[in-house]
Amino acid sequence: MATRRTTPLLKRLFASHSRLNPTRSVTYMHRPGDGTPRAVTLIPGDGVGPLVTGSVEQVMEAMHAPVYFEKFDVHGDMKAVPAEVIESIKKNQVCLKGGLATPMGGGVSSLNVQLRKDLDLYASLVNCFNLPGLPTRHDSVDIVVIRENTEGEYSGLEHEVVPGVVESLKVITKFCSERIAKYAFEYAYLNNRKKVTAVHKANIMKLADGLFLESCREVAANYPGIKYNEIIVDNCCMQLVSKPEQFDVMVTPNLYGNLVANTAAGIAGGTGVMPGGNVGAETAVFEQGASAGNVGDSKVVEQKIANPVALLLSSSMMLRHLQFPAFADRLETAVKRVILEGKYRTKDLGGTSTTQEVTDAVIAALE
Repeated sequence: MATRRTTPLLKRLFASHSRLNPTRSVTYMHRPGDGTPRAVTLIPGDGVGPLVTGSVEQVMEAMHAPVYFEKFDVHGDMKAVPAEVIESIKKNQVCLKGGLATPMGGGVSSLNVQLRKDLDLYASLVNCFNLPGLPTRHDSVDIVVIRENTEGEYSGLEHEVVPGVVESLKVITKFCSERIAKYAFEYAYLNNRKKVTAVHKANIMKLADGLFLESCREVAANYPGIKYNEIIVDNCCMQLVSKPEQFDVMVTPNLYGNLVANTAAGIAGGTGVMPGGNVGAETAVFEQGASAGNVGDSKVVEQKIANPVALLLSSSMMLRHLQFPAFADRLETAVKRVILEGKYRTKDLGGTSTTQEVTDAVIAALE
């Protein structure tokens, strides 16, 4: 009796098909009232922000998603995030935002950072993974970077001691280190991840990063089924660009997480396709995963060629957070199908499409 051989090409096609057509053998049973439309605070932001948030609005409307937006005009040159915006986010508990421009120097604080502190969004999560059809230097990249979001070098405690000498304080606390470690291990446990890697520089900053590592080790002891290891941040960056497949979940202090997430995003396809969000005990803010404060340059805005993929995938994360899994699956599958087909891609992905053309393609791919 003849046997049927499956070629490597067919195997890849079957794998891609299964990734883009998620099915469940057991249905999702919602709780009564779960289908009630939810209010989401929307901050378009600066630069490319209105383009990519506008893309999300169109796709949500096309798929009749059970969300509606409360839109606020916030810009990075404001002295603070308006009180009514903070109140809206606290009321709705969910926000979607574009980047807010941060002036370089001059003592002007970042509203992106202020928002995270005001709402105590202590955990930043960026998922960096290969998208089928998008060529990258490395395959098998699927890294989740979980970053402490409220302290470290971003504490904003700087002063000029004497003219020409500035002191900037890095603050690390047991409380914040423990809760970010708990979030990372809980994420790994709930998502069937096998390993958590703590990124540090405790060989030099022995007290500050030493406290961070001590907290991670204590939390790791409560999760014997999840492998735990540690890596110095400079070696981490080298390992990321050479052997990224060794990493699974990474937990980091504030500044290191920013660097690691952007590096991981770069090897997996670029910041324009990586989703992410920030979460606290009460609220969550979803935005582009890596380089979240990047508002693009004027040419991208004028030509309307900003890549909406990252924020569309972040919106899929948001829909899952709101317990609308079927809508999240539809959106994610449609985005991945457009990437796989390769006909509509913005300049950062090697294409010539506009933001609107990619948006229209995603809407056409919805099932």
